[in-house]
Amino acid sequence: MKILISGICGFVGSRIALALRSAFQRHASLHTSNPGGELKIIGVDNLSRHGSWLNLQPLRAAGIQVVHGDVRIRSDLEACGGVQWVIDAAANPSVLAGTDQSTTSQQLAETNVLGTLNLLEYCKRHQAGMILLSTSRVYSIATLTRLPLQASGAAFELVAGQGLPEGVSPQGVAENCSTSSPISLYGSTKLAAEVLALEYHHAFDLPVWINRCGVLAGGSQFGRPDQGIFAYWLHSWRQRQPLRYIGFGGSGFQVRDCLHPVDLADLIARQISTAEGNDFPRIVNVSGGLSSAYSLVQLSEWCTSRWGAHRVAKDLIPRRYDLPWIVLDHSLATATWGWQPSLKLTDILDELGEFADSHPDWLLPA
Repeated sequence: MKILISGICGFVGSRIALALRSAFQRHASLHTSNPGGELKIIGVDNLSRHGSWLNLQPLRAAGIQVVHGDVRIRSDLEACGGVQWVIDAAANPSVLAGTDQSTTSQQLAETNVLGTLNLLEYCKRHQAGMILLSTSRVYSIATLTRLPLQASGAAFELVAGQGLPEGVSPQGVAENCSTSSPISLYGSTKLAAEVLALEYHHAFDLPVWINRCGVLAGGSQFGRPDQGIFAYWLHSWRQRQPLRYIGFGGSGFQVRDCLHPVDLADLIARQISTAEGNDFPRIVNVSGGLSSAYSLVQLSEWCTSRWGAHRVAKDLIPRRYDLPWIVLDHSLATATWGWQPSLKLTDILDELGEFADSHPDWLLPA
Protein backbone atom coordinates (compact mmCIF):
# COMPACT_ATOMS: atom_id res chain seq x y z
CA MET A 1 0.00 0.00 0.00
CA LYS A 2 1.22 3.48 -0.89
CA ILE A 3 0.20 6.59 1.05
CA LEU A 4 0.76 10.24 0.18
CA ILE A 5 1.03 12.74 3.04
CA SER A 6 0.69 16.41 2.16
CA GLY A 7 2.51 18.84 4.42
CA ILE A 8 4.82 15.99 5.40
CA CYS A 9 7.59 18.28 6.66
CA GLY A 10 5.35 20.02 9.15
CA PHE A 11 5.24 18.90 12.77
CA VAL A 12 2.05 16.84 12.44
CA GLY A 13 2.77 15.45 8.97
CA SER A 14 6.30 14.34 9.84
CA ARG A 15 5.35 12.76 13.16
CA ILE A 16 2.47 10.87 11.54
CA ALA A 17 4.76 9.66 8.75
CA LEU A 18 7.36 8.35 11.19
CA ALA A 19 4.74 6.61 13.38
CA LEU A 20 2.47 5.23 10.68
CA ARG A 21 4.40 2.12 9.68
CA SER A 22 4.33 0.54 13.12
CA ALA A 23 0.72 1.60 13.61
CA PHE A 24 -0.23 0.13 10.24
CA GLN A 25 1.42 -3.17 11.12
CA ARG A 26 -0.71 -3.37 14.26
CA HIS A 27 -3.95 -2.93 12.30
CA ALA A 28 -3.26 -4.06 8.71
CA SER A 29 -4.78 -7.50 9.34
CA LEU A 30 -8.16 -5.76 9.33
CA HIS A 31 -7.68 -4.64 5.73
CA THR A 32 -8.96 -7.44 3.49
CA SER A 33 -7.37 -6.02 0.31
CA ASN A 34 -3.85 -5.72 1.71
CA PRO A 35 -3.39 -7.91 4.81
CA GLY A 36 0.15 -7.62 6.13
CA GLY A 37 1.18 -5.71 2.99
CA GLU A 38 4.19 -3.42 2.87
CA LEU A 39 3.49 0.24 3.49
CA LYS A 40 5.23 2.83 1.34
CA ILE A 41 4.98 6.50 2.32
CA ILE A 42 5.63 9.45 0.04
CA GLY A 43 5.20 13.08 1.02
CA VAL A 44 4.83 16.47 -0.61
CA ASP A 45 5.76 19.79 1.00
CA ASN A 46 6.64 23.27 -0.23
CA LEU A 47 9.00 23.80 2.74
CA SER A 48 7.61 27.30 3.28
CA ARG A 49 7.04 27.03 7.03
CA HIS A 50 9.83 27.96 9.39
CA GLY A 51 11.94 24.94 10.31
CA SER A 52 10.16 22.50 8.00
CA TRP A 53 13.44 21.61 6.31
CA LEU A 54 14.68 20.23 9.64
CA ASN A 55 12.34 17.26 9.18
CA LEU A 56 13.74 16.29 5.77
CA GLN A 57 16.69 14.24 7.05
CA PRO A 58 14.73 12.14 9.61
CA LEU A 59 12.10 11.38 6.96
CA ARG A 60 14.65 10.40 4.34
CA ALA A 61 16.55 8.33 6.90
CA ALA A 62 13.31 6.41 7.46
CA GLY A 63 13.10 5.66 3.72
CA ILE A 64 10.31 8.17 3.06
CA GLN A 65 10.45 10.03 -0.24
CA VAL A 66 9.73 13.75 -0.03
CA VAL A 67 8.67 15.65 -3.14
CA HIS A 68 9.22 19.41 -3.13
CA GLY A 69 5.82 20.62 -4.30
CA ASP A 70 2.84 22.78 -3.43
CA VAL A 71 -0.70 21.41 -3.03
CA ARG A 72 -2.02 24.68 -4.47
CA ILE A 73 -0.37 23.74 -7.80
CA ARG A 74 -2.19 20.76 -9.25
CA SER A 75 0.66 19.66 -11.52
CA ASP A 76 3.05 19.37 -8.54
CA LEU A 77 1.02 16.43 -7.26
CA GLU A 78 1.57 14.39 -10.42
CA ALA A 79 5.22 13.89 -9.47
CA CYS A 80 3.96 11.71 -6.61
CA GLY A 81 2.51 9.01 -8.89
CA GLY A 82 -0.45 6.87 -7.91
CA VAL A 83 -1.33 5.99 -4.31
CA GLN A 84 -4.11 4.21 -2.42
CA TRP A 85 -4.57 6.83 0.30
CA VAL A 86 -3.93 10.54 0.85
CA ILE A 87 -3.51 12.09 4.30
CA ASP A 88 -4.15 15.82 4.00
CA ALA A 89 -1.95 17.44 6.65
CA ALA A 90 -1.10 20.55 4.62
CA ALA A 91 -2.79 23.62 6.05
CA ASN A 92 -2.30 27.00 7.57
CA PRO A 93 -3.26 25.98 11.14
CA SER A 94 -3.47 29.38 12.82
CA VAL A 95 -6.89 30.50 14.08
CA LEU A 96 -5.76 34.09 13.42
CA ALA A 97 -4.73 33.37 9.82
CA GLY A 98 -6.22 35.83 7.35
CA THR A 99 -6.76 38.46 10.04
CA ASP A 100 -3.19 39.13 11.21
CA GLN A 101 -0.01 40.06 9.38
CA SER A 102 1.26 36.50 8.86
CA THR A 103 -0.94 35.67 5.86
CA THR A 104 -3.77 37.13 3.81
CA SER A 105 -7.29 35.77 3.72
CA GLN A 106 -6.71 34.86 0.06
CA GLN A 107 -3.59 32.86 0.92
CA LEU A 108 -5.46 31.10 3.72
CA ALA A 109 -8.25 30.01 1.39
CA GLU A 110 -5.84 28.93 -1.33
CA THR A 111 -3.93 26.68 1.07
CA ASN A 112 -6.80 25.22 3.09
CA VAL A 113 -9.53 25.00 0.44
CA LEU A 114 -7.86 24.99 -2.98
CA GLY A 115 -5.11 22.71 -1.68
CA THR A 116 -7.67 20.18 -0.43
CA LEU A 117 -9.63 20.47 -3.70
CA ASN A 118 -6.48 19.64 -5.69
CA LEU A 119 -5.83 16.64 -3.45
CA LEU A 120 -9.40 15.44 -3.91
CA GLU A 121 -9.02 15.71 -7.68
CA TYR A 122 -5.80 13.73 -7.32
CA CYS A 123 -7.71 11.11 -5.31
CA LYS A 124 -10.39 10.95 -8.01
CA ARG A 125 -7.81 10.38 -10.74
CA HIS A 126 -6.13 7.59 -8.80
CA GLN A 127 -9.23 6.24 -7.01
CA ALA A 128 -7.52 6.86 -3.70
CA GLY A 129 -9.03 7.35 -0.27
CA MET A 130 -8.70 10.61 1.65
CA ILE A 131 -8.08 11.25 5.35
CA LEU A 132 -8.60 14.94 6.06
CA LEU A 133 -7.11 16.43 9.21
CA SER A 134 -9.55 19.06 10.42
CA THR A 135 -9.88 21.03 13.63
CA SER A 136 -11.93 21.76 16.72
CA ARG A 137 -12.24 25.33 15.41
CA VAL A 138 -15.08 24.35 13.07
CA TYR A 139 -17.43 24.55 16.08
CA SER A 140 -19.48 27.70 16.59
CA ILE A 141 -17.80 30.43 18.58
CA ALA A 142 -21.19 31.75 19.69
CA THR A 143 -22.13 28.35 21.12
CA LEU A 144 -18.80 27.83 22.85
CA THR A 145 -18.60 31.29 24.39
CA ARG A 146 -22.05 30.81 25.97
CA LEU A 147 -21.16 27.58 27.76
CA PRO A 148 -21.90 27.68 31.50
CA LEU A 149 -18.49 27.75 33.16
CA GLN A 150 -17.15 28.27 36.62
CA ALA A 151 -13.66 28.77 38.00
CA SER A 152 -12.47 25.68 39.81
CA GLY A 153 -9.00 25.69 41.28
CA ALA A 154 -6.81 27.02 38.47
CA ALA A 155 -9.10 26.39 35.50
CA PHE A 156 -12.55 26.92 34.05
CA GLU A 157 -14.80 23.89 34.21
CA LEU A 158 -18.14 23.10 32.63
CA VAL A 159 -21.22 23.40 34.83
CA ALA A 160 -23.16 20.35 33.70
CA GLY A 161 -26.48 21.07 35.32
CA GLN A 162 -27.23 24.37 33.61
CA GLY A 163 -28.73 23.43 30.24
CA LEU A 164 -25.87 22.56 27.94
CA PRO A 165 -26.38 23.18 24.19
CA GLU A 166 -26.81 20.30 21.76
CA GLY A 167 -23.53 18.53 21.15
CA VAL A 168 -21.97 19.47 24.48
CA SER A 169 -21.88 17.16 27.51
CA PRO A 170 -19.73 16.79 30.62
CA GLN A 171 -17.37 14.78 28.39
CA GLY A 172 -16.82 17.75 26.08
CA VAL A 173 -17.80 18.95 22.62
CA ALA A 174 -19.18 16.25 20.32
CA GLU A 175 -19.47 16.10 16.54
CA ASN A 176 -23.09 17.31 16.51
CA CYS A 177 -22.21 20.62 18.16
CA SER A 178 -23.17 23.63 16.04
CA THR A 179 -20.82 24.68 13.25
CA SER A 180 -22.73 27.89 12.57
CA SER A 181 -20.81 31.06 11.82
CA PRO A 182 -18.80 32.70 13.24
CA ILE A 183 -16.09 30.07 13.47
CA SER A 184 -13.13 32.24 12.30
CA LEU A 185 -11.77 32.52 8.76
CA TYR A 186 -9.49 29.57 9.53
CA GLY A 187 -12.35 27.46 10.84
CA SER A 188 -14.47 28.29 7.80
CA THR A 189 -11.77 27.10 5.41
CA LYS A 190 -11.48 23.79 7.25
CA LEU A 191 -15.26 23.36 7.35
CA ALA A 192 -15.40 24.08 3.61
CA ALA A 193 -12.69 21.45 3.07
CA GLU A 194 -14.75 18.95 5.08
CA VAL A 195 -17.84 19.58 2.92
CA LEU A 196 -15.81 19.19 -0.28
CA ALA A 197 -14.32 15.91 0.95
CA LEU A 198 -17.75 14.51 1.84
CA GLU A 199 -19.19 15.55 -1.54
CA TYR A 200 -16.33 13.81 -3.37
CA HIS A 201 -17.02 10.75 -1.24
CA HIS A 202 -20.67 10.69 -2.31
CA ALA A 203 -20.16 11.74 -5.94
CA PHE A 204 -17.18 9.57 -6.81
CA ASP A 205 -17.41 6.76 -4.24
CA LEU A 206 -14.08 7.70 -2.64
CA PRO A 207 -13.32 6.50 0.89
CA VAL A 208 -13.13 9.60 3.10
CA TRP A 209 -12.51 9.97 6.82
CA ILE A 210 -12.43 13.38 8.55
CA ASN A 211 -10.63 13.82 11.87
CA ARG A 212 -11.40 16.95 13.87
CA CYS A 213 -8.32 17.31 16.06
CA GLY A 214 -7.79 19.05 19.35
CA VAL A 215 -4.45 20.70 20.11
CA LEU A 216 -1.63 18.50 18.81
CA ALA A 217 1.61 18.71 20.74
CA GLY A 218 4.97 17.06 21.15
CA GLY A 219 8.72 17.54 20.96
CA SER A 220 10.09 19.34 17.85
CA GLN A 221 6.94 21.45 17.47
CA PHE A 222 7.40 25.15 16.72
CA GLY A 223 4.73 26.70 18.95
CA ARG A 224 3.16 30.13 18.70
CA PRO A 225 0.52 31.89 20.81
CA ASP A 226 -2.13 31.21 18.13
CA GLN A 227 -1.16 27.58 17.44
CA GLY A 228 0.75 24.93 19.32
CA ILE A 229 0.14 26.69 22.62
CA PHE A 230 1.50 23.85 24.79
CA ALA A 231 4.86 23.89 22.98
CA TYR A 232 4.95 27.69 22.90
CA TRP A 233 4.26 28.01 26.63
CA LEU A 234 6.89 25.48 27.70
CA HIS A 235 9.64 26.78 25.42
CA SER A 236 8.90 30.40 26.38
CA TRP A 237 9.03 29.53 30.08
CA ARG A 238 12.25 27.56 29.67
CA GLN A 239 13.86 30.47 27.76
CA ARG A 240 12.46 33.10 30.17
CA GLN A 241 10.62 34.82 27.34
CA PRO A 242 7.65 37.16 28.04
CA LEU A 243 4.32 35.40 28.56
CA ARG A 244 0.81 36.82 29.03
CA TYR A 245 -2.56 35.60 30.20
CA ILE A 246 -4.73 37.22 27.51
CA GLY A 247 -8.40 38.02 28.11
CA PHE A 248 -10.78 36.34 30.56
CA GLY A 249 -9.80 38.78 33.27
CA GLY A 250 -6.14 37.86 32.91
CA SER A 251 -6.88 34.72 34.93
CA GLY A 252 -5.16 32.19 32.65
CA PHE A 253 -8.01 29.78 33.37
CA GLN A 254 -8.81 29.07 29.68
CA VAL A 255 -8.68 25.33 28.92
CA ARG A 256 -7.71 23.22 25.90
CA ASP A 257 -7.14 19.49 25.47
CA CYS A 258 -3.93 17.97 24.12
CA LEU A 259 -3.08 15.03 21.83
CA HIS A 260 0.18 13.54 20.57
CA PRO A 261 0.48 12.88 16.79
CA VAL A 262 1.52 9.28 17.52
CA ASP A 263 -2.00 8.63 18.79
CA LEU A 264 -3.48 10.35 15.75
CA ALA A 265 -1.36 8.05 13.56
CA ASP A 266 -2.80 5.04 15.39
CA LEU A 267 -6.35 6.13 14.55
CA ILE A 268 -5.40 6.80 10.92
CA ALA A 269 -3.98 3.28 10.63
CA ARG A 270 -7.27 1.88 11.93
CA GLN A 271 -9.23 3.98 9.44
CA ILE A 272 -7.08 2.92 6.51
CA SER A 273 -7.43 -0.68 7.63
CA THR A 274 -11.22 -0.51 7.75
CA ALA A 275 -12.95 -2.30 4.89
CA GLU A 276 -14.88 0.24 2.80
CA GLY A 277 -18.64 -0.19 2.93
CA ASN A 278 -18.88 -0.27 6.70
CA ASP A 279 -21.51 2.17 7.91
CA PHE A 280 -19.11 4.17 10.03
CA PRO A 281 -19.35 7.91 10.74
CA ARG A 282 -17.26 9.98 8.33
CA ILE A 283 -16.42 12.69 10.88
CA VAL A 284 -14.99 12.07 14.34
CA ASN A 285 -13.30 14.12 17.03
CA VAL A 286 -9.74 13.11 17.84
CA SER A 287 -8.42 14.41 21.14
CA GLY A 288 -6.98 13.58 24.50
CA GLY A 289 -10.33 14.49 26.04
CA LEU A 290 -10.94 15.64 29.59
CA SER A 291 -7.99 13.71 30.97
CA SER A 292 -5.62 15.79 28.82
CA ALA A 293 -7.24 19.18 29.41
CA TYR A 294 -5.14 21.92 31.02
CA SER A 295 -5.41 25.63 31.63
CA LEU A 296 -2.58 28.10 31.09
CA VAL A 297 -2.22 28.48 34.86
CA GLN A 298 -1.91 24.71 35.20
CA LEU A 299 0.75 24.75 32.47
CA SER A 300 2.54 27.46 34.44
CA GLU A 301 2.42 25.33 37.58
CA TRP A 302 3.96 22.42 35.66
CA CYS A 303 6.68 24.69 34.27
CA THR A 304 7.43 26.11 37.73
CA SER A 305 7.93 22.61 39.11
CA ARG A 306 10.44 21.84 36.32
CA TRP A 307 12.28 25.12 35.71
CA GLY A 308 11.41 27.42 38.59
CA ALA A 309 9.26 30.52 38.81
CA HIS A 310 8.71 32.92 35.91
CA ARG A 311 6.51 36.02 35.81
CA VAL A 312 3.44 35.94 33.56
CA ALA A 313 1.86 39.30 32.74
CA LYS A 314 -1.88 39.93 32.45
CA ASP A 315 -3.52 41.37 29.34
CA LEU A 316 -7.21 42.06 29.96
CA ILE A 317 -8.01 42.87 26.32
CA PRO A 318 -9.66 39.86 24.66
CA ARG A 319 -8.02 38.44 21.54
CA ARG A 320 -10.03 37.66 18.42
CA TYR A 321 -11.49 34.11 18.37
CA ASP A 322 -10.18 33.09 21.82
CA LEU A 323 -12.37 30.65 23.73
CA PRO A 324 -12.53 30.05 27.48
CA TRP A 325 -13.03 26.28 27.28
CA ILE A 326 -12.92 23.75 24.48
CA VAL A 327 -12.38 20.06 25.14
CA LEU A 328 -13.28 17.57 22.44
CA ASP A 329 -15.25 14.43 23.27
CA HIS A 330 -13.65 11.51 21.37
CA SER A 331 -16.30 8.95 22.39
CA LEU A 332 -17.44 8.40 18.79
CA ALA A 333 -13.92 7.52 17.60
CA THR A 334 -13.58 5.17 20.57
CA ALA A 335 -16.90 3.47 19.90
CA THR A 336 -16.25 3.19 16.15
CA TRP A 337 -12.63 2.02 16.03
CA GLY A 338 -11.86 1.05 19.61
CA TRP A 339 -9.36 3.91 19.64
CA GLN A 340 -8.03 5.52 22.81
CA PRO A 341 -5.12 7.94 23.22
CA SER A 342 -2.22 6.04 24.74
CA LEU A 343 -0.05 8.99 25.75
CA LYS A 344 -1.15 10.91 28.82
CA LEU A 345 -0.84 14.66 29.18
CA THR A 346 2.09 14.17 31.56
CA ASP A 347 3.85 12.05 28.89
CA ILE A 348 3.42 14.82 26.31
CA LEU A 349 4.59 17.54 28.69
CA ASP A 350 7.62 15.47 29.71
CA GLU A 351 8.54 14.98 26.04
CA LEU A 352 8.15 18.71 25.41
CA GLY A 353 10.22 19.51 28.49
CA GLU A 354 13.03 17.20 27.49
CA PHE A 355 13.04 18.66 24.00
CA ALA A 356 13.09 22.21 25.38
CA ASP A 357 16.05 21.35 27.59
CA SER A 358 18.01 19.98 24.64
CA HIS A 359 16.97 22.80 22.26
CA PRO A 360 17.23 25.97 24.37
CA ASP A 361 16.85 28.34 21.38
CA TRP A 362 13.95 26.60 19.67
CA LEU A 363 11.36 29.40 19.69
CA LEU A 364 10.58 31.24 16.47
CA PRO A 365 12.08 34.72 16.19
CA ALA A 366 9.78 37.41 17.57
